[in-house]
Amino acid sequence: MTRTEKEQLVAEMTEAFTGTAAIVVCDYKGLTVGELESVRNAARENESHVKVVKNKLAEIALANAGQEAVTFVDTNLVIWSDDQIAACKVADKFATAYKEKFVIKSGLLEGKTVELATINAMAKLPGRDELLGMLLNVWKAPVQNFTIGLSALAAKREEEA
Repeated sequence: MTRTEKEQLVAEMTEAFTGTAAIVVCDYKGLTVGELESVRNAARENESHVKVVKNKLAEIALANAGQEAVTFVDTNLVIWSDDQIAACKVADKFATAYKEKFVIKSGLLEGKTVELATINAMAKLPGRDELLGMLLNVWKAPVQNFTIGLSALAAKREEEA
């Protein structure tokens, strides 16, 4: 890789990491190409991005993006997204599926380094669409209960009449 290619890659990653809500660093050593492609596909479905990065280039990109420093060692795969929960869910899903081969190393949420437990807890939260569905159910519940009550009252009046 030439110096200009490295500079271009760092510029692209810096732009991607700037303002990103979640960045999860994982070790992917031992994954087959097909398994790695399934990680990429799952990330794409969840509006997340995945990139296998060189350690030093990733450190430079994070520093340029204004994120806290993360130490990169061995093989690294970075998952990032504007949705904190989506990136954590993708990482947790594959860490569970490929226990020996795919390991979550560290992560950044809103530019701050977080512990592994935080990433796992974020992965257990419902996603944006699920939360919107729950909110919609809460909003429609009073109207639904009111119409059920009116229907029951109308049925009762018909029986009395």
